[in-house]
Amino acid sequence: MSDDEDIQVEGPNLAEDDPMRAFLPTSFGKKSKEADIAAQINRSKRTVNEPTASKPKPGDSDSNDSSDSDDDSDGSDDEDEHPTSHEMVIKTHDRAVTSLSLDPAGGRLVSGSIDCTVKLHDFSSLTPTTIRAFKSVDPYETKPSAANTESHPVHHVEFNPLAGGVFLCISAHPQAKIFSRDGDIVTQFVKGDMYLRDMNNTKGHVSEVTTGTWHPTDKNQCVTAGTDSTLRIWDINNKRSQKEVIVFKSKAAGAAGRTRMTAVAWGTPAQGGNNVLVSAALDGTLVMWGGNGPFTRPAGEIREAHKPNTWTGGIDISSDGRMVVTRGGDNLIKLWDTRKFKEPLVSVEHPSTSDHYPTTNIKYAPNSTSIITGSATGHLHILNPGNLRPEYTTLVTPGSPVITVDWHPKINQIITGSANAETHILYNPTMSTRGAVDVMSRAPKRRHIDDNPEFTTDQSLGLSGESILTPGALASRNAGVTASGKSKDPRRPHVPQQTPFLRSQPDEKHISQNIPLSKMLHEDPREALLKYADLAKKDPVFTKAWKDTQPVTQYADVSDEEEDGPEKKKVKR
Repeated sequence: MSDDEDIQVEGPNLAEDDPMRAFLPTSFGKKSKEADIAAQINRSKRTVNEPTASKPKPGDSDSNDSSDSDDDSDGSDDEDEHPTSHEMVIKTHDRAVTSLSLDPAGGRLVSGSIDCTVKLHDFSSLTPTTIRAFKSVDPYETKPSAANTESHPVHHVEFNPLAGGVFLCISAHPQAKIFSRDGDIVTQFVKGDMYLRDMNNTKGHVSEVTTGTWHPTDKNQCVTAGTDSTLRIWDINNKRSQKEVIVFKSKAAGAAGRTRMTAVAWGTPAQGGNNVLVSAALDGTLVMWGGNGPFTRPAGEIREAHKPNTWTGGIDISSDGRMVVTRGGDNLIKLWDTRKFKEPLVSVEHPSTSDHYPTTNIKYAPNSTSIITGSATGHLHILNPGNLRPEYTTLVTPGSPVITVDWHPKINQIITGSANAETHILYNPTMSTRGAVDVMSRAPKRRHIDDNPEFTTDQSLGLSGESILTPGALASRNAGVTASGKSKDPRRPHVPQQTPFLRSQPDEKHISQNIPLSKMLHEDPREALLKYADLAKKDPVFTKAWKDTQPVTQYADVSDEEEDGPEKKKVKR
């Protein structure tokens, strides 16, 4: 065989669509294990079949001139204008997501749900294959093993916009809490005396807190709204009493001067100026105060701004502090001017979901260029801030209402929470930075068989050598844990946590070694006395002095003929 001749390697003759080709190598040598970032981001691209651009009304002047090609081009332009081309889905809750918040840097996400838990997600530790919460917190779980453990649905969570180290957590409870960014309790505000009639004399809320928000310029202050018809301004460094209490007196008939405060917003002009504090009540009233006080009398009050006895859950203030947008339970979205706080500037129809999910919100986009909100059909609506007409509509969760929305100004990403327990992060690789873009750009974590909780044994349960294993007991379909850390097996007993109190308690070995006569606690007292019976008989201690003079005990002799039992009574004749 000469060197000029080419070496021919005979390969198997397989068809192009033969499934065996998937098992054959396509090239020789060591393959590169680098992740295809472009392919990963492309896989996260949203596929929405319906047109993304909202159709104008028949009465509009440009409706007759539009064509199908124009609609398609408008849809693509709107998709490029708003960061909604790609999405990342987070499924860590068990029930509807009621509130979402990102820290000022956009690196950490906190979410609250009606499953009574708060989930914390760190984008720096997530990969496309490991999207899970690094911590799950129950704000009011005092002790897991206690019989009277409380759990309350989470109404509102919000990071401090001026200091991302803490966030405000509000549940269906009279006491709001301040948590650190790692999920540790920093402050728990006090509960007021429920037997006091005058709310000005109470130190805290006397009934359930519905919502709250942070001060726009002071990082140490926040405000909470409650069902006791009050707004309370707190200093997070003083949990014993609120800094200010604002009592709203309802003028509705039969309300006895009280109502429930359903929403609150605290804004400040970006160019500087006075703060504005706006709140909505269950009787339909919209109230405005000067954000810097005094709070004795409101600066503006609009009665029946929305239909009475409907829950107005969404309220927000524009970046210039002049406009207020509200979303009520009467299927209306209204735009108000704080300078002429009497009548709405614009009012549009929008189906409400606050009858089922009271935390349904509405938010201004960064720089107030748009207004975003969800809908009962699962769509995300981006509205014009001037006339409230839909500029862009996209489907996020089909058939499941979108409850809460937010648009982060720094990373330029939109987060949504839906009733199907899903959190969606919408982004655009060219417009958005960090956040979900970094997560989808990382290489997937190499999966190992031990990483799958379905195939691993929970070591907290343990297996002993003498234990009886019933057939099929270990091969349970409910074995393992969920992504949120909750056991899938309903029969699994709760493992008590090793608290600092239990670690400080002395154990049995310590007691037996250091405490005298501690072994007597586990002895039978009868046996302990009887073991000294022979010794007391041979060598008595107390009766030894008159041992020789002690008389001998004499007993009467009983004959066998005598009856053992008592005499029988004579029978009367």
